Amino acid sequence: MSNHNKLDHLFLLIQSLSKSEKINFKLYAGRIKRNKNAKFIKLFEIMSKIHFYNEKKILEYTHISKMQLSNMKAHLYKQILISLRLQHTEENYDLQIREYLDFAKILYHKGLYIQSLKFLGKAKIIARCYESNTILLELVEFEKMIESQHITRSIYSRSGELSVESKELIERVQCHDALSSLSLELYGLYLKVGYVRNEKDKIFIETYFRTNLPKFDIEKLSFYEKLFLYQAQVWYHYIRQDFIMCYRSSCKWVELFQNHAQAKKIAPVSYLKGYHYLLDTLFYLNHYYKFTKVLEQFENEVQNEKIILNGNTRILIFMYKYTNRINKHYMEGTFSEGVKKVIPPLLKDFKKISNRLDSHYIMVLYYKIACLYFGSGDNQNTILYLLKIMENQEKNIRQDLQCFARLLHLIACYESGLDENMDKKIQSAYKFFIQMDDWYIVQKKIIHFFKNLGDVYPHQIKGQFKKLREKLLKYSDHPYEKRTFLYLDIISWLTSKIENKSVEMIIKEKFIKNHC
Repeated sequence: MSNHNKLDHLFLLIQSLSKSEKINFKLYAGRIKRNKNAKFIKLFEIMSKIHFYNEKKILEYTHISKMQLSNMKAHLYKQILISLRLQHTEENYDLQIREYLDFAKILYHKGLYIQSLKFLGKAKIIARCYESNTILLELVEFEKMIESQHITRSIYSRSGELSVESKELIERVQCHDALSSLSLELYGLYLKVGYVRNEKDKIFIETYFRTNLPKFDIEKLSFYEKLFLYQAQVWYHYIRQDFIMCYRSSCKWVELFQNHAQAKKIAPVSYLKGYHYLLDTLFYLNHYYKFTKVLEQFENEVQNEKIILNGNTRILIFMYKYTNRINKHYMEGTFSEGVKKVIPPLLKDFKKISNRLDSHYIMVLYYKIACLYFGSGDNQNTILYLLKIMENQEKNIRQDLQCFARLLHLIACYESGLDENMDKKIQSAYKFFIQMDDWYIVQKKIIHFFKNLGDVYPHQIKGQFKKLREKLLKYSDHPYEKRTFLYLDIISWLTSKIENKSVEMIIKEKFIKNHC
């Protein structure tokens, strides 16, 4: 798909519409007789049928001039959004609140203050029910303004009540804002650099977390305040590679939703993310049986439609379902089985939503696929997917993922016999590590190993693999160096070269020994 398809917002919006949403739009647009043959309707119809954005075809079938197209697209975009808002108001509490607030403002400007206050009252009931404190504060402030400026015949104590309510809400909103901001900042740091790389990173993240975490009483926190607290704790422990604490916080995250069944419908994206980080920490802790139990529980909830399906949740379900299925095959050492069972449906589903996937998700998925192929012995496909990561020029892609993709690329090229330009590949990887300030002992030893391998006689190679494994084993539990082993099971690869077995066989034997 071309970049232009990805950048055309109207095309992406129309492609995301369900069958019922398309029917509803036609009914909405067709309510006015003169709209039936309108150009924006013709534009909608042709863009609903095409699979790729094609401006030439659009102009040909709609009789819209090239000069008109931009304005016509903007008009259609707005009309679709209005149609969607009308269709989904009842099922979205925040849209209901906004609708009541809009009605209240219209009535206020008409001078109908009592009627305006009634709609504000309805909006406040919904806002309290869903703990929407930010908009609730807006409603209270509007109510205060009406009460203070106009004679509404309200009881005398009402002004005092509104003042107290406003102060309490401001305190709650401040706590909510502090926790949500902390959660977001920590998540942003993780996406940028991944795990802590050194003592400087560790001190920075610990200081940042400590100084930005507001004082709170856990018993008095609302649902969303607890959610943001657990999210912040998960990112914090995740970045520090403290997976035991990360597991505890992600458990609280998921349990919070399971104790508030209604919240699964209100914030399904956060519920799915909690599940994913619970599974991710279990994977890194190598708790296979607990992992498989939680994965089965997650997939049952999805299959039984206990989680609301919409554009956002479909993307996350796709990502989390396949990444954790791949992780399960990693743990078992069943890479070849994973390639056969997971890759075909994954690629089929990927085509359907690739234009709506964030670059970060795509790169993570490519790395997972590359590792699965590597474990199965398919170095050609390993290299293919690693190059997709290495050739990505976007600055916001996790630099740790880029670094480890280059390490695995060197190994896969060596394994596949594509070592004619090995010196250039090693030099390129070396420069990238320096540029990214990600040049640590384990990476250095792997790079130096490949650099010196060309000077080693064939009968000495196995001895070199043994030496490298002995050196690297010392760092497998190092607080900062161990991050390499989370991305790349370099020890199993070295063992496979020493014992003349496949990587798949080495990991499978290890799994059987530890879990059977």
